[in-house]
Amino acid sequence: MRTDDLVAMLATGPVGVGAHAASRRFAAALGLGSVIAALLMAVVLGVRPDLVAAIQLPMFWVKLAFVATLALASGLVAWRLVQPGSRLAWAPPALAAPAIVMWTLAAFSLVGADPARRGELFFGLTWTTCPLFIALLALPVFVAVIWAMQGLAPTRLRLAGAGAGLAAGSIGALVYSFHCPEMAAPFLAFWYLLGILIPAVVGSILGPRLLRW
Repeated sequence: MRTDDLVAMLATGPVGVGAHAASRRFAAALGLGSVIAALLMAVVLGVRPDLVAAIQLPMFWVKLAFVATLALASGLVAWRLVQPGSRLAWAPPALAAPAIVMWTLAAFSLVGADPARRGELFFGLTWTTCPLFIALLALPVFVAVIWAMQGLAPTRLRLAGAGAGLAAGSIGALVYSFHCPEMAAPFLAFWYLLGILIPAVVGSILGPRLLRW
């Protein structure tokens, strides 16, 4: 909400707002952004052709669980950041836990692998494009979440922008998982996280400008 709008609202007296209007606005933004990201993935990149076979592999579900957990945690963090006075002591461990689990799996995978295969496990076949595609798919989610935040009351603008970017990046990674053929833990632990962090960094830079009252 802009300062002029706030002044006008106060001048005209109290305006009734539904108890769950803010949460509905935020949820709608996440939902709409996710749908657009999924359509963008399907049209531009395409769903992986061996998806039916891939879903029978445990590592496919580990990958989905990794990015879905990050998406849930970062979405909750972004939502709390638009509520002044919200406590976020739980946020760092909630965000770090999925990454730590994946890093642990990656370490075991690299240690147990033949030295000649370690580079393959880390770089895969798509390391040059994976982070960029995740950031691309995060864009519609980021725009939608920023729009939702602009109508609410974030006070920590840089942190809120980073939270919006992190949520968008995590959802972008979740959507990208249905195109990406990579399933090695070392690849996911580094390149997926890099793709998720790109919109988070952009959000932290743009947050004070985009979310300024």
